[in-house]
Amino acid sequence: MTQRDAHWNAVYETKDPSKVSWYQPRPDTSLRAIALTGAENQPLIDVGGGASDLAKVLLERGWKDLTVLDISEAAHAVAAERLGRQSTQVTRIVANITDWTPPRRYAVWHDRAVFHFLIDAADRAAYVAALNAGVESGGYAILATFAPDGPDKCSGLPVRRYSCEQLAVEMGPGFELRHHWQEMHKTPGGAEQSFTWAVFQRL
Repeated sequence: MTQRDAHWNAVYETKDPSKVSWYQPRPDTSLRAIALTGAENQPLIDVGGGASDLAKVLLERGWKDLTVLDISEAAHAVAAERLGRQSTQVTRIVANITDWTPPRRYAVWHDRAVFHFLIDAADRAAYVAALNAGVESGGYAILATFAPDGPDKCSGLPVRRYSCEQLAVEMGPGFELRHHWQEMHKTPGGAEQSFTWAVFQRL
């Protein structure tokens, strides 16, 4: 187990998932971003999905082909317990996105708050390589990161903050920015965190 694996397993093993700073009672902004793609009920991967209820809500809406990737086995366990019998309808992958090669392509790649943890250029390059391998032609990549006026740390770890233009540079010429906005996320503790949301389409 790497230091990164151990960190995120410890978070989900020792903290109430509804108390962590990134918790949302309902993934409304993610649902808005997914709706903008028009790719309803198409293959979707939630990168860093952790204990999020996004897959649960999408299942309720009739989605059939859902994959959740997260570095933390403990996070997967929390989400699977919430889903109960429905957990078998979601493909769960325990992996570090920077060491993972997608075995297939998806119509939608959704990432709320993973990319901004990648401080090293090599890790970002590995992430973008995985994204290019995992998104089908004409498919979409949704990225949400801390905005330039957002926090510079999360869960005790440093992050990189992005504008939509900076995210577009990281994505490279193979993706075109289709939609973007800023969101002020309110943590369970009452703090406010500024996020950049960007929806890209693969050319």
